[in-house]
Amino acid sequence: MDRLDCDRMFAAVMETGSFSAAAQKRGTSSGQASKLVSRLETLLGARLLNRTTRALSATEVGQAYYHRLRGLLDEWDMLDAQVKSTATTPRGRLKLTAPLTFGIARLVPDLNAFAVAYPDIALDVSFTDRVVNLVDEGYDAAIRAGRPVDSSLIARRLCAMSVLPVASPGYLARRGTPRHPRELAAHDCIIDTNFRDPTQWRFTLPEGPVTVPLHGRLRYSNAEACLRAAEAGLGVAYVPDFIAADSIATGRTTRLFPELSEDFGGIYVVYPPGRHLATKVRVLVDFLANRYRA
Repeated sequence: MDRLDCDRMFAAVMETGSFSAAAQKRGTSSGQASKLVSRLETLLGARLLNRTTRALSATEVGQAYYHRLRGLLDEWDMLDAQVKSTATTPRGRLKLTAPLTFGIARLVPDLNAFAVAYPDIALDVSFTDRVVNLVDEGYDAAIRAGRPVDSSLIARRLCAMSVLPVASPGYLARRGTPRHPRELAAHDCIIDTNFRDPTQWRFTLPEGPVTVPLHGRLRYSNAEACLRAAEAGLGVAYVPDFIAADSIATGRTTRLFPELSEDFGGIYVVYPPGRHLATKVRVLVDFLANRYRA
């Protein structure tokens, strides 16, 4: 028998004046009501009720216990209601981390739209290319680019992501346009040190995968910086499609090997597993999934 059940039954007996009425109020039998109160008296080591065949009355200890108990039960019920309300209504602080370039270039408008749709959620977003430990550092969720590597997290794919080799028309006019990925080894390549293997670019050809070892005097830990260097004619950059798209569309850079498309996994939202996913996290995941569905 749960102690709280015993306390609630005793309070019901005090408020209704009988075991049968208290049992009806609590949705049980009068025999069970009597057992719960007897169990509470045993736990406390004190008689709370005087029982006769004709009447039921509280002892002095029982009266004092009830008056203190009633306030505690009310506070418990209030706390219970508040927690359930928080669990069902999206609210509170939501701590999120996202890659710097993707976050600034693509994610911010979506987060602003989310903030408008859910005014009771306070967003706390860290834009960094460092892979943070969500649990140890107190994050609710993260946006990750590439392929999920942490099997302890739940990952939901938002969209695909490709990585494209690009160079400026001026650079290609000066150095020539490579016709095969292996020819990149003879070119100035702009290295993005965020990649797991930054000096090894991989391509999938009809005859199979090819890995090209590279060299380059420019190394940046940011895809946007690599693209800007490529636009300046400093070499070939290997950047995500969401970074390169506008540059290619406006002619500032040219995509190399357009017949090849490297699938680098995608953009994912990841979060720690748990039996009860916080409502604020669930609505964020669903919101972003709907935004990126197309």
